[in-house]
Amino acid sequence: MHALEVVQIDHTLVDLFVVDAVNRQPLQRPWLTLAIDVASRMVVGFYLSLEHPSSTSVALAIRHMVLPKASWLVEQNVVGDWPVYGLPTAIHLDNAREFRGKALAWGTAEHGIKLIHRPVARPHYGGHIERLIGTMMGAVHFLPGSTSSDISARGDYDPQKHAVMTFDELERWLTLEIVGRYHADVHRALKIPPRLAWEDAVLSRGGPLRLPYDEHRFVLDFLPFEERVIRRDGLHLFGLKYWDDVLSPWTGAPDKMRVRYDPRDISCVFVDGPNGENWPVRFADLSQPRITLGEHRQAVAALRARGFQSVDEHLIFETIEAQRQLVEGASRQTRSIRRGAERRSRALAATDWNEAELTDDADDEDFSDLAPLSVEEWS
Repeated sequence: MHALEVVQIDHTLVDLFVVDAVNRQPLQRPWLTLAIDVASRMVVGFYLSLEHPSSTSVALAIRHMVLPKASWLVEQNVVGDWPVYGLPTAIHLDNAREFRGKALAWGTAEHGIKLIHRPVARPHYGGHIERLIGTMMGAVHFLPGSTSSDISARGDYDPQKHAVMTFDELERWLTLEIVGRYHADVHRALKIPPRLAWEDAVLSRGGPLRLPYDEHRFVLDFLPFEERVIRRDGLHLFGLKYWDDVLSPWTGAPDKMRVRYDPRDISCVFVDGPNGENWPVRFADLSQPRITLGEHRQAVAALRARGFQSVDEHLIFETIEAQRQLVEGASRQTRSIRRGAERRSRALAATDWNEAELTDDADDEDFSDLAPLSVEEWS
């Protein structure tokens, strides 16, 4: 078996509570999506999230797996070598909902990746990723704030009381654990470190590692999407209106266009053109703030609970603003409120590149060179 011939991906709820970055108060246990190369047992990528696993959690893990990691390691302030990158031949998954989504199916087909779903009730088919998860959680159990995997062994230990690591600190710790320890230790089954096994597995490919034909479009191909007609008053999605002059030739046409969106920031969506081009399209009302899909859903649910049968754009933004003020004005934040604030700030901060990138591209009227998006589906 050669490098990236088969990659296994799965999720786990991390056995550790993280704290918020401002008050250092306990938030929650994050979710970890891990990917492993079966041939070498190298960790090919991971994604840490405060949200439940979803199709876009998978997309971010695949992005981390496929693209070179040197610049990412610098951002994490980690000194080390993580040479794994490239498109896999096949991805092996279980049958969870997030692994059956249309966005994942589209993205893998677009980039020549085969999806293999393990047979139902046959967990041993995912044995490599399950053992990796066990190894990672075993290391986590030595950290303050760990829940351990055995409740009876925990005794009177309160993991929330002892939690000290922020989300970002845990992400960096995981990177160090993978690069500095796991890849360097002798693997029990291979009898050599995964780092050396990777070099052998790459040589056995008989060819170079395969990168996306356009890495700037790569993650866009894995974004969740809907299909919409372009109305004369704009594009309608989530009960919100979007507009850009680039859509003018298609206004009123009966054909639907594919509209991709980043759940972390739905102030801008991405419309696929008929010739393979892709255009960012913003809210029709540019004065409206950036919002997450999670905030939108919470606002709509709140309006429905108040008896509103018809929810318009004005009510949605008005409700979101009121909810934000409630969170920001709370003198004593509960853990759930702090958790919501942390999720929103992380989500919108992760897409701060939108402003500069889209402004620069708008000057040239060429939107084909966008940077990859960080995306996350909100459940």
